[in-house]
Amino acid sequence: MWRCSPLDRACVILPPVVSTVTPFTLQAEHLLRAPGLFNWSTVTLLALVVYVYAVEIERANWNAVLAGLAFWLMDWLNEIVNALVLHFDGHAALWTVTGSSSFVILIGLTIEISLFFAINGVVFAKLLPADRSVRILGLPNRWALAIALSLVSVGVELLLHADGVFHWYYWWWNVASFPVIVVFGYLTFYVVAFWVHDMRRRTRQLQVVGSLATLDLVAGLVFGPLLGWI
Repeated sequence: MWRCSPLDRACVILPPVVSTVTPFTLQAEHLLRAPGLFNWSTVTLLALVVYVYAVEIERANWNAVLAGLAFWLMDWLNEIVNALVLHFDGHAALWTVTGSSSFVILIGLTIEISLFFAINGVVFAKLLPADRSVRILGLPNRWALAIALSLVSVGVELLLHADGVFHWYYWWWNVASFPVIVVFGYLTFYVVAFWVHDMRRRTRQLQVVGSLATLDLVAGLVFGPLLGWI
């Protein structure tokens, strides 16, 4: 590109600036919080989430309710960190979502994914045996189920990645390094969920869930509307 008139003897021709952002990131950014994509199926998904929690509240199953919220809030924390990776690196987030969605909340999070995670923690809590001493394949049942469901979750991501709607960019967070995704992408969610579920004091459960909610809210506001980083 010309930085001055072609007739100027001192004129220097500079190469055009090439964007370092990946194509799928550009596609996701085009969808990010874009209006006009709403689909009525989202209302049904929201009603399903409300129903799941209403059933557990009716049964006074507060352990499942708080474990489900803890799981969901952990995902929000991960999603905020993921969006910050894109901001500071400039190439791509750890994971990026494209394809059809009613609303893309963050670079790696759609409204559909968020509603799914809101239910997933409750499902996990209901799978936990009442007897914590029971072992599955020689492992404590909490850890066995957490590892198993983490593997299933990453397996779903592998299918979405193969379908071209879920994208990985970095070699250390990709198909070949899926154990890293198992541990830091999902296992932490399940561990926090069963940790909250098994707490003996309700006040302690509320403190942990409240702290996660506060952390997510503050981080979302600071890095979102205030700084515009995510």
